[in-house]
Amino acid sequence: MSLIPATILTGFLGSGKTTLLKRVLSEAHGQKIAVIENEFGEENIDNDILVTDSQEQIVQMSNGCICCTIREDLREALQLLAAKKRKGLLDFDRVVIETTGVADPGPVAQTFFMDDEIAESYLLDSILTLVDAKHAHQQLDTRQEARRQVGFADQIFISKTDLVSADETADLMRRLTHMNPRAPQKAVHFGAVALSEVFDLRGFNLNTKLDIDPDFLKEEEHSHDHGDDPDHCGHDHAPGETCQHHDHARHHHHDDDVKSFVFRSDRPFDPAKLEDFLGAVVNVYGPRMLRYKGVLYMQGTERKVIFQGVHQLMGSDLGPAWGQHEKPSSKMVFIGIDLPQDIFLQGMEQSLV
Repeated sequence: MSLIPATILTGFLGSGKTTLLKRVLSEAHGQKIAVIENEFGEENIDNDILVTDSQEQIVQMSNGCICCTIREDLREALQLLAAKKRKGLLDFDRVVIETTGVADPGPVAQTFFMDDEIAESYLLDSILTLVDAKHAHQQLDTRQEARRQVGFADQIFISKTDLVSADETADLMRRLTHMNPRAPQKAVHFGAVALSEVFDLRGFNLNTKLDIDPDFLKEEEHSHDHGDDPDHCGHDHAPGETCQHHDHARHHHHDDDVKSFVFRSDRPFDPAKLEDFLGAVVNVYGPRMLRYKGVLYMQGTERKVIFQGVHQLMGSDLGPAWGQHEKPSSKMVFIGIDLPQDIFLQGMEQSLV
């Protein structure tokens, strides 16, 4: 049986997760989707699409989708669904896990890597984060879980942009880019997103990531082509350095604890040194390391090494060979909470051949 793709849907309260989910569940897209409501928060999920009677955990929808509310362990729910699918008791093509607005998606993502039984049945496709444009700045300022959700995202959908000005939306998008430069952002109207933008994004699929994401790690935030962006100051910066003299051009400068920085080098890594270094930093900073991902030039292989991690868990895969006219080089982005950038960049530098 091929692996069942899983999508984690996260986002701020009121950002339109339920609207998006309803659309996914009610649309006649011919896909059979199992939805897991990860109900471990204080707020109750929208009852009109979900039967919350705890006796009946799995509800079959009219268009063939399945709903499953869980109050206990996500692992158990995933195992139960996979077992029922294997036995032919349930038919579904993919799973969507909706976390509550206050949840940290990290442990949910880790479930797919840590548990062998889950890893044999499921493939984690991506983490989608919905952001409410009207209340985003306030939520990002006051709630760390909102900032973590942005840091974890493979794709960010911004809802309610019709309620704010174009400048405010641009300002928000810049802020989100500083926090997570590797997640594409898209303004959506009340969760009305084409399903092709929700599924099969392969944010966690190491080999294909670079083929489908041409903007993966554009040169620093400043090279994002913003046109008349006041941030775009026309000169280069050290990795992670921002243009202080332009802060007055923004409405306000946010110093979020979730930040990203990039390591680059044209020299190859010594695999043993790199493994030692990453092992050491993950031991110390793992809980604060949200996502880290890169394409690495390693000594001893003609192929790209594609690497990524979530918290303490990391893995690498051999990617395609370096192209004939391609200069081998490494790029790695780290997204985390108050990570000591100098320690990371220095350690990576010292792991080179």
